[in-house]
Amino acid sequence: MVDLSGIDHKTIIERAKAIILTPKEEWPKIALETQSQSDILKGYVLPLAAIGPVAGLIGGQVFGYGAFGFSYRPGLVAAIITAIVSYVLSIVAIFVMMLIADALAPKFDGQSNRLNAFKLIAYSYTASWLAGIFGLIPSLGFFALLGLYSLYLLYLGATPMMKVPQDKAVGYTAVTVLCAVVLAFIAAPITALVTGLFAAPAMMAASDSGNGSVTIPGVGSIDVDKAEKFSKQMEDTANGKTQPVDAAKMQELLPAEIGAYKRTATQTMAVGAMGSTAEGTYAAGDKTFTLRVADMSALGALAGLGSAIGVQQSREDADSYERTQTVDGQMQNESWNKVSSSGKFGHMVANRFMIEAEGSAESIDQLKAAVASVNQDDLTDLAP
Repeated sequence: MVDLSGIDHKTIIERAKAIILTPKEEWPKIALETQSQSDILKGYVLPLAAIGPVAGLIGGQVFGYGAFGFSYRPGLVAAIITAIVSYVLSIVAIFVMMLIADALAPKFDGQSNRLNAFKLIAYSYTASWLAGIFGLIPSLGFFALLGLYSLYLLYLGATPMMKVPQDKAVGYTAVTVLCAVVLAFIAAPITALVTGLFAAPAMMAASDSGNGSVTIPGVGSIDVDKAEKFSKQMEDTANGKTQPVDAAKMQELLPAEIGAYKRTATQTMAVGAMGSTAEGTYAAGDKTFTLRVADMSALGALAGLGSAIGVQQSREDADSYERTQTVDGQMQNESWNKVSSSGKFGHMVANRFMIEAEGSAESIDQLKAAVASVNQDDLTDLAP
């Protein structure tokens, strides 16, 4: 959908890595750069903005989408149209947000600067664009919520880029996003005619507690201290200081039996620094589920940001429900369909490991029991 020829991929990777891992040090550097809007658009925005639409297109065609025991695979033509529209809208959003950010800066004792406003929005969107990669595997789609880290990046960039005083940066960020939400609601009826996948950004408001957090109504809050902690964890992973656990060792933690369910098969997989996985298949009568233990390694720190954000999401109808939330500082997701007697329950451990049970069972409680059968202390002890 976008021509990447002539793009300096090394520069893109270095900038994306820096803005995600060390945003406080990177924003002042960006403020001093003299690249034009056109250069930033072609060399950074266009390739990164394509990640989500392309990943979603591929994931939808290869794996399809599913929940509560049902699944579907969209037609290729419709999927391509949706990806193109999504891509175009994401580019348009950058320019709309730039205008909003530039206009609001003086109202918060900052300075109007169209180029800096463009850089602020373009680089703040980095986390959201990178999170789009989870679209490759639709079942991991809930991790796309980690793109909300972009709100934290916007907050950190307000002072160095738009000269907004630090004590007014949270308010500036909140009003900027709120204005974008209002415009999104106005535009929704129009864009809905083209694609049904339009969604407004999450609303954000300033916390008056003075504890360094930013609250996102209906989602949670960004704990600044935790966000910095997990940014450092991601940096260590990227520098090779954190290595994934041997999948064979995790396989040893899978029990031979879970209640009436017997383990019938096992499987392990390792993907370099990205992590490792061990899973077992369990069966009892006509019920079968998979118990999976994954060391997310490079993605674990990113998932840890989910706890810093306090991610929450829920959906429920007469026959099924789906929930993603932060429980005791760890991300957790569950879904259940009463009609098909199938679902999924997953829980993060130490903001690094994921224990998940997925398949058919008598109830969601059996899947929860399966997850609980893996000793969390023994699992965390495996981390080097």
